[in-house]
Amino acid sequence: MKKLLFALLGLAALGALVSFARTKETTQRYTTYKSIPQGCVFRTLMGEEKSDSSFRYKTTEKVNTSLTKGLAWVARAQNPNGGWGAGSHHRQNVMDPHAVPADPATTSMVAMAILRSGSTLRTGEYSKQLNAALQYLLNTIETSPAASYNITEVQGTQIQTKLGANIDVILTAQFLSNLLPYLEDQPQVHARVKKNLNTCVAKIQRAQDKNGSTVGSGWAGVLQSSFASNALEAAQAQGAAVDAGALEKSREFQKNNYNAKTGDVNTDLGAGIMLYSVTGSARASAKEARRVEEEISKAKKDGRLAQNAPATAENLNKIGFSEDEAMKYSTAYEVYQSAKVQAQRDDVMEGFGNNGGEEFLSYLQTGEGLIISKDTTWKNWYDNVSGRMLRIQNDDGSWSGHHCITSPVFCTATCLLILSINNDAESLMELGKN
Repeated sequence: MKKLLFALLGLAALGALVSFARTKETTQRYTTYKSIPQGCVFRTLMGEEKSDSSFRYKTTEKVNTSLTKGLAWVARAQNPNGGWGAGSHHRQNVMDPHAVPADPATTSMVAMAILRSGSTLRTGEYSKQLNAALQYLLNTIETSPAASYNITEVQGTQIQTKLGANIDVILTAQFLSNLLPYLEDQPQVHARVKKNLNTCVAKIQRAQDKNGSTVGSGWAGVLQSSFASNALEAAQAQGAAVDAGALEKSREFQKNNYNAKTGDVNTDLGAGIMLYSVTGSARASAKEARRVEEEISKAKKDGRLAQNAPATAENLNKIGFSEDEAMKYSTAYEVYQSAKVQAQRDDVMEGFGNNGGEEFLSYLQTGEGLIISKDTTWKNWYDNVSGRMLRIQNDDGSWSGHHCITSPVFCTATCLLILSINNDAESLMELGKN
């Protein structure tokens, strides 16, 4: 009996020791990112960094595992020159990431995924890969012809053919804008990145068509134009030389693709697929919709509007908006509220009918728009889309498309950006301030 009792006590002690070790390991694993050398995925999702309480959303172990595997796979896929490639549109059967040349669009998507997942130029598990990617992109920009629309001589890539001929400079500008806040203690690097960002902005604005779209549309050119709008918006927030008129025209093009009153969607530049157009409309109107929500809410709190007053042009005018502003903002609000619902319908999310890079990009647009507008339905969106991502991840950690953009590198980068989106919740909400 005594032997049994001692055995049980021994097991209990061992269990306590293991529990303590696990608790210690968990505490160490989820300490704030700046205190550890390796990248920490979902640092705001885990509640370790200050974040708006509405957007602190705990992830599951499966999502963390998925991100870890995806990041490891994409790091191994990097080319010796620091870039990553999607491959040629005419040779989509080539799935080996090392058998295709690097291109700026794909490299920028991977670099943004690494940055969003916790690594910086100085710290994190994938700091080395991020530094190499940055050098590849800066060298590409600095050797591009000044009068050109794009920054690369690589032509006919999957990304260019499907999204547009100038997508490389657009996604590169977005990455440089995302990186700049991390470079405040590196003045020389900051200056070089800022200079190259302005070069990209100038090229994007030169490539803007009269209607606000970006010239050189591909199969789903509405996505190229939508990302151009996003890139200009992010660059403006970082103090780049953005023409406010060009940015406004770009946003208007996206919003005009969707009629909130009738539900009609213009898919002329969206390959006939509603998903591609409607997500851009929701993303482009998110910032204005947020201002409407905040101003109407404040007016109700102050007693200037009745508690059940709708967000109409008349009510916006009543609380201080000019007539033109009231019409513009109420329209944007209607577009956002309707488009975000359409973008999350199951039949719309099916897109082309199966998963491709365009679908992944569209999901990313929706999620970022929801966070920019501080829309708490973000949690429902994330539950839905993260489940989709996990179900289709390959055993080796990558994702690949089944049509159009099939590149495992590009698709993996986009899926990583989706799954780790809340790591950028603070900066996205900041972007949405008016």
